[in-house]
Amino acid sequence: MKEKRKERSLINNILAIQHSKRILGVFAHPDDESFCAGGTFAKYIATGAEVMVVSATRGEAGQIRMPSVATRRTLGAVREQELHLACQRLGIQHARCLDHRDGTLKDVDQEVLTRQVTEIIRTFRPDVVITFGPDGGYGHPDHIAISAATTAACMRSGEPGRFPEHIAAGLEPHQPARLYHSYFPPKRQLLLEQLVQWLVQVEKGFRGTLDFAYALLLLCEEATLLRYSSDHFAINWYRSGFSIIEQGEQANSLYLVLSGTADVIREAADGTLQFRARLEPGDFFGEEGLAHKKPRNAHVVAAENVTCLVFSPSAPTAYLGRGEDAHLTQFARANGQDEADMMGATTCIDVGPYVQQKIAAIAAHRSQYALDADILPLPILQELMGREYFVRVHPAPKIETELLPSLAAAPELQHS
Repeated sequence: MKEKRKERSLINNILAIQHSKRILGVFAHPDDESFCAGGTFAKYIATGAEVMVVSATRGEAGQIRMPSVATRRTLGAVREQELHLACQRLGIQHARCLDHRDGTLKDVDQEVLTRQVTEIIRTFRPDVVITFGPDGGYGHPDHIAISAATTAACMRSGEPGRFPEHIAAGLEPHQPARLYHSYFPPKRQLLLEQLVQWLVQVEKGFRGTLDFAYALLLLCEEATLLRYSSDHFAINWYRSGFSIIEQGEQANSLYLVLSGTADVIREAADGTLQFRARLEPGDFFGEEGLAHKKPRNAHVVAAENVTCLVFSPSAPTAYLGRGEDAHLTQFARANGQDEADMMGATTCIDVGPYVQQKIAAIAAHRSQYALDADILPLPILQELMGREYFVRVHPAPKIETELLPSLAAAPELQHS
């Protein structure tokens, strides 16, 4: 009985500690939170963590991909609402936007930004802070500016002499136990391979809607930008009569028709041609040759002007040959890619069980991403987005699989 009481007491203590943990994410625009750490936020919220997300701008200079959702005049307010909806879908308890203009953070006095972030840290008193790395993820000036300000704030927010006006207003110094920079390592995995397996094994004859094609295009753009996969994506236009695929040639690419139509034509040994199918917007083609690693078994010819989204393992060379007798058929291999996804990262978080929440949060940013949470089968999305990567900045970098210390070490994270 005494042992059971001791065990129950230990469990209660652990739960209390878990519920006391706080994570702060500081980013530049609405939607950054979902791409950088959406799965991580959802994972730790499920264990009882309290999370706040701050966006330094309202993203009013962003794209308007859904004209029915926003205009240039209303975009800032719409994106702020989208941020709150995305956070709701992730379970995030607190979200706010600062009043800086989108695209101007690099021109804002760094001391001003640092003071604002320091005040937020001293008010919310997080255990862990997440922001961009010094490269801003992919070089965005706003991302770089908010990374520098947040990093500086984390390092000195525990000093009483730093921004003493906060202390005079009743705030106490507080330094987060940990600071992480989000990181997007180059990956060797191919969305192309995932799609081919799905089309051949599960969805033979699949035809997507135009909305599906557009959403997949947006997803591909983000996958390239954030290095979720190493595919080469291109939107190619083919004039009526052009042979998009030639029978007998090596299978290198997968195609999705975006507009126009194309004919599948099989050529017999005696040269006679047989019409097999008409391809329309939303149709994939080329998956059979890729799946079975065999030459193309038919021609695909543009019946009218055709636009396709083309998936390839890497960028084609300028001298790529065509036809079954071509010798130069290999695509150029991507350079500088390591087999290890974690190249450069210290921390890899498995967020596979939370990918649906992450996609739902991304979809909440409707003005930017016109996609649905079920755009692709869950296993494909988990392969693409099932891990989130970070670089531990404070304390000293260390390879790990959790942002927060183990439960055994958790007492050090209780709030002061």
